[in-house]
Amino acid sequence: MKKTLKDIDLTNKKVIMRVDFNVPLKEGKITDDTRIKAAVSSIKYILDQSGTSLILMSHLGRPKGQVKPEYSLKPAAERLSELLGKPVKMLNDSIGDEVKNACSSMNAGDIIMLENLRFHEEEDTKDDEKRKGFAQKLAELADIYVNDAFGTAHREHASTATIARFKDVAVSGFLLEKEIEYFEKLLHNPDKPLVAILGGAKVSDKIGVITNLLKIADTIVIGGGMAYTFYRALGKNIGNSLFTEADLPVSKQILNDAKAKGVELILPIDNIITDSNVGELFADSSLATKANTKEVGDDVPDGWSGVDIGPKTIEKIKAVLDSAKTVLWNGPMGIFEFEKFAKGTLEIAKKLAEIDAITVVGGGDSVAAVNKFNLADKISHVSTGGGASLEYMEGKILPGVDLLNNK
Repeated sequence: MKKTLKDIDLTNKKVIMRVDFNVPLKEGKITDDTRIKAAVSSIKYILDQSGTSLILMSHLGRPKGQVKPEYSLKPAAERLSELLGKPVKMLNDSIGDEVKNACSSMNAGDIIMLENLRFHEEEDTKDDEKRKGFAQKLAELADIYVNDAFGTAHREHASTATIARFKDVAVSGFLLEKEIEYFEKLLHNPDKPLVAILGGAKVSDKIGVITNLLKIADTIVIGGGMAYTFYRALGKNIGNSLFTEADLPVSKQILNDAKAKGVELILPIDNIITDSNVGELFADSSLATKANTKEVGDDVPDGWSGVDIGPKTIEKIKAVLDSAKTVLWNGPMGIFEFEKFAKGTLEIAKKLAEIDAITVVGGGDSVAAVNKFNLADKISHVSTGGGASLEYMEGKILPGVDLLNNK
């Protein structure tokens, strides 16, 4: 396990912490401050220690090494100041003389926010030497490095991992600690039965996850667009449903592997389908309310597309979840963005909120779904990292975790 804030002495120390303040903005205003709120417990803990000061750093968007005012972290600093009830000093850069001077003159209890790290191409460059040079400049600003940004932990960027190479003390914040705790238990010591519910568009996006879960899961439920590639692998008709020819061989392999390992693999036994063009629905969401739909079994007629799991499938999944002790959910069961096609995803989310089990939701769309339905507080753990949670579930080593101090 990795050391956390509680494993080190912070007395009279200056801390530099990587947070994930990559928040959505509209006309310069934050539309969702969830990520900022998630970092508050670590921030308060650090500042509650005697004589500490704190430097925060994050990226926002993809300015690609250019200074773009619309990607400034100033709104995030202002919102954090409101949440903490104390000033957060916003700097104009993340390195340089102004930054060094401001950081060296900090008093106990002070907080500084560095400007968007990605205004410098060295933050996420693949050039090791340039990235190390940038990371070293960040490291020199403080005594201790803390990573509390799980959402970027799967990338070896200067601020998320490389910086740890230059600090003797490099530990996780409470948000990252919680992510590690839940995923480590899920992958290495889950309470059984373990049920994995996987949705989304393409099998290729989840190959690594499915392959790894076949080693530990008792049941794997497949929904969403990728279910239709499995249908095709079984010789079923899928109409105009989402299908990726290149994913066909691996889908057949997964079906065979599940059988060989004794893992129950559940595909939808009924579907909600539409004769509308799904691409056009996304282009004009008002069309979705008028779309023709009907309920069919596991045979989708020509000219129709699967857009959600049907009621029998919902009940079948609920019955499996009743006996589960650990549940991992990654990926929606249908096109939940449209209310008409959201029932499968909503019903699974509601069931997860009710059952007596450890429930872990990872992946951007699944997290968006539980937030949309206001059920996040009833889930054991809602992961803050889409790509990072996927790679963790694949069994990959995350640089932003790996380079931290071991206990």
